[in-house]
Amino acid sequence: MALLAEYSCKATPARRVVEVYDADAYLSDDEAMAAAHRQVVAGNGYHLYIRSLQPDIGVEVTIRVWDTPPAPPADVEGQVPVSIESETGILVVNQLEYGPAGEMTLPRPGVYEGHAWWEGRQATADYYEKQPRPPHGRHLRRPPHPSMEQLPRHRTLRPRPRLHPRTR
Repeated sequence: MALLAEYSCKATPARRVVEVYDADAYLSDDEAMAAAHRQVVAGNGYHLYIRSLQPDIGVEVTIRVWDTPPAPPADVEGQVPVSIESETGILVVNQLEYGPAGEMTLPRPGVYEGHAWWEGRQATADYYEKQPRPPHGRHLRRPPHPSMEQLPRHRTLRPRPRLHPRTR
């Protein structure tokens, strides 16, 4: 069993979801999204939805392609079988409100089958729930999860428009 490709990126699970899909299959699927609420990871063949228990703390998405899929590690919180078809050979990891977090070039286009497994999901949710809540209608940036403090943080900076006083 040989590892053919590996890709990892950080993503923010806005609305508690991160998506993985073929670059040409970006349309959403409400049924698959609802299934992810029940079983953590679900898809429709071209699109996978990964359900988080919290919306603000960054998660790490790792995709590994093996010549023969290995069994998930014994100490994971959960796992489900997954299948995704990529006609382009490019998978996109997407954050619902923030856009793409990254993309992976696969060894070749085709159908990929294996397992999705997760760890630290419940511990992160427990940590999130203990944080102070902002007043209704106000956004409060939550402190980073202790296990995420060492990770690099990526921010997109946008120029702020400057207001110039009118001159007569």
